[in-house]
Amino acid sequence: MVGVSDTPDPAREPSGAGRPLLSVALTAMMEDVGAHSGAVYLLRPDVPVLEMAVMAGLPRAFAAPWERVGVSAPIPVAEAVRQRRPVWVAGGEEMARRFPRIAVVLPYPFALAALPLATEDTVHGSVFVTWPAGHGPELSERERTLLAAGCERLTRLLERATAENRTLGPERDLVAAPDAAVADTLGPVEAARMVARLPYGLVSLDLYGRIGHVNAAAAELLGRPAAELLGTLPWVSVPWLNDPLYEDRYRAALISRRPTSFVALRPPGHWLSFRLYPGSTGLSVRITRVRVLTEPANGPAGARPHRLVTISRLLSLTGALTEAVAVDDLVQLVAGEVGPAVGSHALMLLAAEEGRMRVLGHRGYPDERVAGWFDGMPLSERTPGTQALSSGVPAFFESMEHLERLYPVRRETRDGFAAWAFLPLIASGRQVGTCVLAYAEPHSFPAEERAVLTSLGGLIAQALERTLLYDAKHRLAHGLQEALLPHSLTPPPGIEAAARYLPATRGMDIGGDFYDLVPTRPRASAVIGDVQGHNVTAAALMGQIRTGVRAFSAVGQAPGEVMSSINRLLIDLGTELFASCLYLRLDPAHGRAVMARAGHPPPLLRRPDGRVRVLDLAGGPLLGIDSEAAYPTTDVTLAPGSVLALYTDGLVESPGVDIEDALIDLGALFSEAGDGPLEEVADALVRHGTADRERVDDVAMLLLRARDGR
Repeated sequence: MVGVSDTPDPAREPSGAGRPLLSVALTAMMEDVGAHSGAVYLLRPDVPVLEMAVMAGLPRAFAAPWERVGVSAPIPVAEAVRQRRPVWVAGGEEMARRFPRIAVVLPYPFALAALPLATEDTVHGSVFVTWPAGHGPELSERERTLLAAGCERLTRLLERATAENRTLGPERDLVAAPDAAVADTLGPVEAARMVARLPYGLVSLDLYGRIGHVNAAAAELLGRPAAELLGTLPWVSVPWLNDPLYEDRYRAALISRRPTSFVALRPPGHWLSFRLYPGSTGLSVRITRVRVLTEPANGPAGARPHRLVTISRLLSLTGALTEAVAVDDLVQLVAGEVGPAVGSHALMLLAAEEGRMRVLGHRGYPDERVAGWFDGMPLSERTPGTQALSSGVPAFFESMEHLERLYPVRRETRDGFAAWAFLPLIASGRQVGTCVLAYAEPHSFPAEERAVLTSLGGLIAQALERTLLYDAKHRLAHGLQEALLPHSLTPPPGIEAAARYLPATRGMDIGGDFYDLVPTRPRASAVIGDVQGHNVTAAALMGQIRTGVRAFSAVGQAPGEVMSSINRLLIDLGTELFASCLYLRLDPAHGRAVMARAGHPPPLLRRPDGRVRVLDLAGGPLLGIDSEAAYPTTDVTLAPGSVLALYTDGLVESPGVDIEDALIDLGALFSEAGDGPLEEVADALVRHGTADRERVDDVAMLLLRARDGR
C-alpha cells in the first residue's frame, strides 16, 4: 500500500511542533484521487464522538452541523466507523435517500467517500473526501487503492501520535487557507489592462467567498469603490445582495464545481446577471446588465417563491416533522408546512400492505374519490405510485404529457393536477411508503430541486416510520384496553347500571382505570379502581386486578377480605405500581350495600329526594403497599330511587382546580339531573367533569340505581 503514491508520507516525517501533519496527509489523499474537498475526524477517547480535526478544500463553515458527531449519527463518517468499511455515495439523489440530514443542508450534486481510520484493534477516527458533480457512479479500482493507501498513512500517523502521547488537530486547511494579506493591486500590468477593457464586470472570490479582485466595470455595476470591496463577502458589503439565495448559489458552485447563475435587482430598477465559474482556488464571477421585461412578483429574479432557498427554512421543516405523533398528524403537517414550501397544492401518503397500495392520508384533492382510486390497488399494476413504492426510486413528471408518455392515464382517474413528484420514503434501509406531491400547473424539477425534494422524502420517511409505530402501539393499547374492560354490564334484579370510560388525551390513551359489575349469587358485587400509570403495564395490571376481584367474589369472600386478597396479589406479583379501589357487595332486596375502600375517592350518593352527599367510608391504604393492611367495611342504605356514583379521580381532578370545589359542582349537577334515564345521567356527569380541559388522567365512572327488587 505504501508504494502506491509518490506523495510524501507525513507519518515518517519529523513531528515538529505546529506541523499540520493531518492536513498534509489529507491534501495528499485528495490530490491522489482528484477530490476537491475532505476532512479528518478523530474519535474521542472518553466518549463515542467524532470531532473534526481538519477540513480541506472548502470553508469549514460548510460542515458546521457536523463538526462534532456521535458515532451512532446517520452520516457517512459515522457509518464508516460503525461498519469498519468504506461508505460510497454516488451523487445528490443517493445522498438524499440515504443521508437526508446532509442533503437537506447541502442539496447540491457531489460524490462522497467516507473511510474508517482503524487498525484491527483500534479505531482512531474516519475521513471523507468529495468529488464535484460528474464523477462516475462507482469508485475506480485505482481510486479505491489510493484511498486505502491514504487511510493507511493517516492511521500510522495517528498510531505514532498515540504512542508518543501527542495530541493532533485541529489544524489549518492547506488547500483553502487564505493568504496572509488580501491583494491590493490588480496584478500584472498587462492582465490588469486586459481585464479593465472588458465591457462586463469581473470579480474573483476565494474559497471563503471573499473578494480578491474586482475590475472597474464590476465596481461600477455593484455601486461600490473597488477598495471597499476587496477582502469582503459580496453579500455583506453589497446590501442588496444580502439574500440567502445568492450565498446559496456560491455554495452550489463551490461544492458541485459547476457554473451557476442568478439574477439580482440593484435598486431602484437595474437587473444584473451573475455567472459563477468555480475552480480549485476559488470562483470567477461575471456580472452583466440584463433587461427584464416584467419584474418578478415574488422576490429576486431567478428565485422561484416555492423553492426551499434557505437552510434555516429546511431546518425549520425538519423540526416541524418531529412534532408529528400519529400518521394523520404527519399528513396535516406535510400539507401545511412542506407543501407550501415546495409549491405543491396537494399530497398523498401511500404505503404497501399485503401486496396492495394503501392510502394513509391525503390533503388538497378536490375530488374525494381520488383516494379510492388508489387505495387497494395491486402493486403489480404499472402506475407511478406502485412503481415508486416497489422500486424506491423517485419519479418527477413535469406535465400530463410527460406522465402519459410513460404511464397511460385513464380519463376517469385523472386527479385534476398538472405535475407530480413521487418521493420514495425510505427509513432504516427499508421502504415505508411514498409521498406524492401534486402541482396545479406544469412544473419543471431542476436537479437541485429534485435533490431537495428527495432529501425531504427521507425526513418524511423517518417521521412516517415513527408515526406508524405510534399508531400500531395505539391500536394495540386500545385493543388491550377494550379486551380488559367489560363489554356489557349485567346488573342483578333491583339494580340499574351505566358505565363510562374516557382515556387521557396525553400519552398512549391507555391507563389503569377500570370498573366491573360481578353477577355473583346470591348478591352481586361492583368494583371501580385506578392503577398508577398510563401505559400497557398499568392496563395489564388492571386486568389482573379485575380478574382477581371476580375470582375472590366467586368464592364468597366478604368485601374486606376481597380487598385484602387483591392487596396480597399485587405484592406477590412484585409490581412497583400501586392501585386504588372501591369494592361493594349489593343487597337490593334489603336496600343496602357493604363497601370497602383502598385509597379511592369516596362515592357520591343521591337520595330519592334529590339530596347528594359524599359518603364518608372507612378504608385502608392503596393496594400493593402493605401486605398486612386491613380494609374495614361500611354499610350504606340504598333506598329505591337512590343512585350511587363511583368514579376515578380523573373525573374531579384537574390542574388549578380545587378538588372540593369540583366535588361540589359535580354534586349539584348530580342532584339536578339524577332523576333522568341513567345513561343520560352518565353522559351529563362525564361531560361536566371533562368539558373544556385536556384530560391528563383517565376517567372511569359506574352509576348504580336501586329499584324495587320485588
